[in-house]
Amino acid sequence: MAEAPLEIPKRSLFKAAEVCELIKVQPYVLRSWEAEFPELGVSKSAGSPRIYRRSDVERVARIKHLLLVEGLTLAGVRRKLDEESGPLADDDPEVAELISQSARERLTAVKHGLRSLLELLGGNGGGEIHAAASARRGKAVPARRGKAARGKPAVGRRKK
Repeated sequence: MAEAPLEIPKRSLFKAAEVCELIKVQPYVLRSWEAEFPELGVSKSAGSPRIYRRSDVERVARIKHLLLVEGLTLAGVRRKLDEESGPLADDDPEVAELISQSARERLTAVKHGLRSLLELLGGNGGGEIHAAASARRGKAVPARRGKAARGKPAVGRRKK
C-alpha cells in the first residue's frame, strides 16, 4: 500500500487540529503520541494549546508510518527515532552554537573526571577505594542507639 507523499504547507507553525487533518489521525491519537514523545509540539504558555513546528509535523508523520505501515510498537518507534537522530557530534555546528567555550571546557573536564573514576572502579571493582576508606576510618564505629543513653532524658522530654 503506497501512500501519497505528505504535502505540508509552507508555514513554520501549526495547530493540533491542522496536524490531525494533515496526518489523518484523530486528536486523541495525537495527544497519546505527545505523551509518549514529549518533544512533540511546543506550548506557548502553561494554559495555551500546543503548537507544532514543521519538524514536529514531519515527526508525527514518521511515527504514524512506523506504527501503521512497519508495524512497530511505541517502544520500537522510540528506538528507531533515536537511532535515526543519532548522537550529536562535538563538531556539530548546532552544538557549537548552543554551548559556549567555557561550558565546553567544563564539560570536557567533567568527562575526563568521570572516565578516570570509571577506570578506577572498573579495574578492580572498587576494592582499592573501599580498602582505603576503611583504613582511614580505623576501627569500625558502633551503630547509633535509637534511644537516649540510660539515666539521661531524651531531648524535649521533662523528668517528672
